[in-house]
Amino acid sequence: MTVQLQGCAAPAAQDLAAPAVRHERGQHEVFCGLTGIVWLHRKIQDAFFLVVGSRTCAHLIQSAAGVMIFAEPRFGTAIMEEKDLAGLTDANDELDRIVTQLIARRPDIKLLFLVGSCPSEVIKLDLSRAALRLSKRFMPQVRVLSYTGSGLETTFTQGEDACLASLVPELPASTSTETSLLVVGSLADVVEDQFIRIFDALGIKSVQFLPPRNSASLPSVGPNTKFLLAQPFLADTARELENRGATRLSAPFPLGVEGTTAWLRAAADAFGVDAALFDKVTQPARSRAERALENFRQDLAGRRIFFFPDSQLEIPLARFLSRELSMQLVEVGTPYLHREHLAEELKLLPAGVAITEGQDVDLQLDRCRAARPDLAVCGLGLANPLEAEGMTTKWAIELVFTPIQGYDQASDLAELFARPLVRRAKLVA
Repeated sequence: MTVQLQGCAAPAAQDLAAPAVRHERGQHEVFCGLTGIVWLHRKIQDAFFLVVGSRTCAHLIQSAAGVMIFAEPRFGTAIMEEKDLAGLTDANDELDRIVTQLIARRPDIKLLFLVGSCPSEVIKLDLSRAALRLSKRFMPQVRVLSYTGSGLETTFTQGEDACLASLVPELPASTSTETSLLVVGSLADVVEDQFIRIFDALGIKSVQFLPPRNSASLPSVGPNTKFLLAQPFLADTARELENRGATRLSAPFPLGVEGTTAWLRAAADAFGVDAALFDKVTQPARSRAERALENFRQDLAGRRIFFFPDSQLEIPLARFLSRELSMQLVEVGTPYLHREHLAEELKLLPAGVAITEGQDVDLQLDRCRAARPDLAVCGLGLANPLEAEGMTTKWAIELVFTPIQGYDQASDLAELFARPLVRRAKLVA
């Protein structure tokens, strides 16, 4: 086993509590959960992500993070050689040696994640036991945790879910009798700061974020904790928080003006914020965002869009595009539909929308080709073939890497969909 470090480079709402959903199981096209490291390592600034996997995994992470090649690396790959995979060597001894070497080289590491690229049956390592052993050895200097980013078991955004779920048991127990708010899901620092200012103006003072910006700021959690999901793909993390006694606030996700307002209102209602104060605090940002969206409505209104399942962001994105930019939803595919977490989103989708859970990529490609939408949102593996066939596409992964939550990012989100259509129009002209 060797270690390789990479550089980090609207219409009225429809009550569709139980919409008709097509279920498909077959060949699917997604990135694996390892790619979550690309944004998580930027968020938790004293963490290091050590992928335990093959050279293929090392190449994936290096390629996915190539845009950050000049930054200080805070992730790497402990490459499993053939003899490791065959069980001919004691991989635990090798892993211990590599972790010891890594921590000696990087004393700034305070939180180390061992990230499994495959099930333990493949890599011949029980990373949860290895993390426990290494954590006992290196605490209190370094806490060692583990999770799986296996593409055999997850879609790419579920890597963040697995990472945050592994953190929840480490969160300190809340001893306060006052109610606190926890925002769950990676947000760009600028978005986090915007929400902090709004919560503060609403009088909600005790606000924490998971993941935090550094491991010394792990939020406390307990029966008096209420939490808002900022991302729709955090099912395991939400369950772990509920097991710790926290209560989830049901709300749409903070995409667009409508989603952000409803998301903030869920917190305001839970903390008894007066409606007049809520309107006073949010109205300036709402009006500013609504005016900014007008710049993109002429490019997007009436355009037909097809979502391939990729990130689990598809349902909130479809709601935003349909209700705030008047786009027509041909089909909304999503890898997994968590009906409880998306209940408020589903109510806001137009009647009769075609929703697909799971994927049989050949069948979905056939439907997309037959529909000839103005824009197809898909993974990188499908974008080039569809572009070659004359379709306009949008890379789904860009919607995860880009700050899109909140009022001030609503127009940025709209521009991500308008840009490929504008580019296509210029090329045709």
